[in-house]
Amino acid sequence: MNAGDIATRLDDRLDIEAYADIDASPNGLQVGPASQPVEHVAFAVDAAVETIDRAAEAGADLLVTHHGIVWGGMERVTGTNYRRVAPLINDDLALYVAHLPLDGHQSLGNAAGVADLLDLDNRAPFGSMGGEHIGQRGTLAEPQTVSELTDALEGRLDTGGQSIQVLDFGPSTIENVAIVTGSGVDWLQEAVEKDADVLITGEGKQQAFHEAREAGIRVVLAGHYATETFGVQSLQSVVNDWGLQTTYIDCPTGL
Repeated sequence: MNAGDIATRLDDRLDIEAYADIDASPNGLQVGPASQPVEHVAFAVDAAVETIDRAAEAGADLLVTHHGIVWGGMERVTGTNYRRVAPLINDDLALYVAHLPLDGHQSLGNAAGVADLLDLDNRAPFGSMGGEHIGQRGTLAEPQTVSELTDALEGRLDTGGQSIQVLDFGPSTIENVAIVTGSGVDWLQEAVEKDADVLITGEGKQQAFHEAREAGIRVVLAGHYATETFGVQSLQSVVNDWGLQTTYIDCPTGL
């Protein structure tokens, strides 16, 4: 199998084209020839110098990440851009990226992974963006306190040793859950409109504190990296089923 074959299969599975006009990341094969033979695929959240080097050291032919190296164009291959691109080329390591499509996929995506962790029922797409969705919502089997919810998350998320933060302005118990992983507090108002008791996301913004307090909703900030490990690990399982060797590269940021 070559890089182009794998990219086409993943593009189709994730419906990459649907997000083409709304994602700053050019999803799909970002670096490398489509004709490159691939026997070993590495997976990581971020395409950073460390993960690229570790993928090359593992003998991978292709690195699949959630966050790529191109955001809205690349004018010069210098500085950080060069330090990331050069080892990809020098080590014949292709790079495939799936950003928003991997956030919003309703079975393989990051939000779906958090929903699986919490065993949510009655799931539906959430986090509207340009006609697509980048999150998921659902209901807990039994109402929980916020402490019970965060304990469940902390027991499974790779937070890099950091504690989960809570904007604790909602009801005493939680049943309806909305999820947008990464930087998702911009969907707080949609969570309110969908009668969610809590919005689970990765990181916050200053204005979210006041918005959550005034709306009477809890916001759980569980870490950008921590909430976005699920998608690439789901893709690893998919590629394993294709008979290719795979490696997962964990590089938590604590953020």
